Amino acid sequence: MNAEILAVGSELLLGQITNTNARFISSQLSELGINVFYHTVVGDNAKRLEQAIEVAESRADLIIFSGGLGPTKDDLTKETIARHLGVSLEFDEVALTYIEQFFAKRGRPMTENNRKQALILAGSEVLANHHGMAPGMIFTKSDRTYILLPGPPKELEPMFQFEAKPKLAAMLNDGGIIASHVMRFYGIGEAELEVQVQNILDAQTNPTVAPLASDGEVTLRVTAKAATEQQARELIKAKVAEIQALVGDYQYGVDDDSLASKTVEMLLDNKLTIAAAESLTAGLFQSELAEIPGVGNALIGGVVTYAADAKVKQLGISQELIDTHGVVSAECAAAMASAVREKFATNIGIGLTGEAGPTAHDHQPVGTVWIGIAINDEEPLTYLLHLSGMRNTNRLRAVKFTCHYLMQLLEERGYTKRY
Repeated sequence: MNAEILAVGSELLLGQITNTNARFISSQLSELGINVFYHTVVGDNAKRLEQAIEVAESRADLIIFSGGLGPTKDDLTKETIARHLGVSLEFDEVALTYIEQFFAKRGRPMTENNRKQALILAGSEVLANHHGMAPGMIFTKSDRTYILLPGPPKELEPMFQFEAKPKLAAMLNDGGIIASHVMRFYGIGEAELEVQVQNILDAQTNPTVAPLASDGEVTLRVTAKAATEQQARELIKAKVAEIQALVGDYQYGVDDDSLASKTVEMLLDNKLTIAAAESLTAGLFQSELAEIPGVGNALIGGVVTYAADAKVKQLGISQELIDTHGVVSAECAAAMASAVREKFATNIGIGLTGEAGPTAHDHQPVGTVWIGIAINDEEPLTYLLHLSGMRNTNRLRAVKFTCHYLMQLLEERGYTKRY
C-alpha cells in the first residue's frame, strides 16, 4: 500500500504552525510497512484541494487528510471530498449528541455551525474523537482508501493510533498482526550505525529494519508481520539479538525511552542520589531529569553557577584553579562535580561547563564542553566534547552526553541497568 498525506490549512502554508501531523502519521505508517512517497499541503480553497486530491489519487491508494473538519466556513475538507467522490454527507448521531452535551454541560449555546462537525461521508466508518468534537472517518471507493482526521495534534494523534491504525493493520494483514520494536542508540552516528548493520538492512524481508536519526540519537525500528502477536514478537526478538551482537554497546533503551528516563531509572533501581552544578546548561540537566516521575528520590538538588564568581562563592572552587585552568577546562568540571556532590551529600555529582556559542569565551572554541562526573569517593572523571550546532542544540546535546557517560560509568561499576 502506497500512501500520500494531504494536510489542509492556509496556516500551514503561511508558516503560522508547523506540520507535525505529517511527521507523526508517517512514523506510524512506517510501522505498518506502508510507503509514504508524498506529503502535500494545500490551503483552505476547495478548488485547489480538489486538484490536490486528483493528483494524490494518481499515485497513492491510501490518502490521509488532516485538518478542515471544524465548524467554520474555511473548514471544507469533507465537503470537498464528498463532492469529488459523489457521496452525500450525513449526521453521525453519536458525534452530534456528544457535541450537544458538550455545550449543555458548560451552559453555553451551541451555534448551528457546530452541528457541521458531526457530518460524515455517507457509508464511511467513523473514527471516534475522544479529545475533541469532529469525528474522523475511513471511506473506501474503487480500491482506494480515504482517511479524514482532525487537524489539532491532540485530537489527531490518539485518533490515528487507537482508531485508524488498528483498522489499517487489519486491512493489510488479513486480520493478522503487525508489531514494532524501537531500539534506541547514543554515542554512535547514523552513518556509522548504518555501516555496522548494513548486511541486515540489505537482507531484510520480515522483519523490516528502518533507521532514523534525530537530536543526536539514532533509532532502529524493527517491524514484523505474523498471524499472531507471539509469532511477531519472536521474529522481532531474533532480529534484535542479531543487531545487538553488532552495536549493542551503544543501545541505551527501547520504544519510548529517553536518555533522561533511563538515567533516572538506573538511579532509582540502584538507590543512588545525584546533584548537579551547571554552567553552560544553566539547569537544563536537572530540568530533563525532573520531567521523569519519581525522580525526587534520586535528584537531591543542584546549583547554576554560570559566572566564574558563582563557582567560587557557591561551590568553593578556588580562584587559583580558575585563574590557572579557566572555567572551560577539565579541572573546573571535575571540581564542580566534586563540590556539588559534597554540598548535597549525594552519591553522584555532575559538573557541566563549556562554550555553547555563538561567540567564543575563555579562549575556547565554540562547542567545547567539559563534563565532570564524581561517583562516591572516587576521583572525578572528565569528558571533552567538541560540538557543532546552534547554541541551544549544543546545550541539549551536552545534557544527553552526560546521561550517556553516567550510565556507562555506573554499568562499568556493576550497577544494574534494565534493557
